[in-house]
Amino acid sequence: MNVGMESAAPSTEQAPLDCRLPARQALPVVVASPHSGDLYPADFLKAAAVPLAALRRAEDAFVDELFAGAPALGIPLLAARFPRSYVDANREPYELDPGMFEGPLPRPLNHRTTRVAAGLGMIPRVAASGEAIYRGRVPADEIERRLKGCWRPYHTALSRLVEQTYSLFGAALLIDAHSMPSSASSIGIRDRDQRIDIVLGDNHGEACASGLVDIAERWLAAQGLRVRRNQPYAGGFTTQRYGQPDLGRHALQIEINRALYMDEARHERLPAAATMQRLMTGFLEEIGQQALEILLPRPLAAE
Repeated sequence: MNVGMESAAPSTEQAPLDCRLPARQALPVVVASPHSGDLYPADFLKAAAVPLAALRRAEDAFVDELFAGAPALGIPLLAARFPRSYVDANREPYELDPGMFEGPLPRPLNHRTTRVAAGLGMIPRVAASGEAIYRGRVPADEIERRLKGCWRPYHTALSRLVEQTYSLFGAALLIDAHSMPSSASSIGIRDRDQRIDIVLGDNHGEACASGLVDIAERWLAAQGLRVRRNQPYAGGFTTQRYGQPDLGRHALQIEINRALYMDEARHERLPAAATMQRLMTGFLEEIGQQALEILLPRPLAAE
């Protein structure tokens, strides 16, 4: 299923997913982009207390484009089309702040998390700037409406892709693709030498085979990128849910410094975006081939 609309266009009918499948899956890898969506429901924009530009700062803008070469390599690519400020697919389904809702809540909420405290639950309370998104309380029935319309379709599709990959190969690697603001990576005119270009998150060694993370780090560093592990991003709900190495399911989160490919203030691609797209295609090819070597079960040697 490939659903597309004009970027950042208000939408009265949510188109939740863009799932691009290869003609034949050749590598035991799935790529997912939960935060690159830019289709904003008209009723959401009407209820918002902040302008669209403020909401868009939460997007992992153009990340799905950076990984668009996946299907040609034989790798499925799943991208959310709904925006992160509307529904965050990288959160637990009921990871919410009960104080932001009006009316009976559907079930006990997981509200004692640092993310909820920061206003960044499954339905975020604040924009990237820290401003409140809503003028007043949100009707509680919005929780189930957004879960049904966005969160559940995304994770149903992602679970299916991971399990199909496992069935085909005997192992699966999920690359959870994100971007980070340059302010989070110490990049700037004065401290450019201290920048971090890529953060690899494996939930502190719990979500992915360490040998595969080592290879990813070395390959990216060989391209001239400064790579760090798990700081400041170790992975969110997706990495924790799908990263089960003991069961042959691995997950690796990748955060890309936005300054490498976009003008953050203008929310526009830089010419360097094409270079970064080629680099991410090369990364997927490398990590996919290495996954074939490292993750796939080996036949027993004949006695």
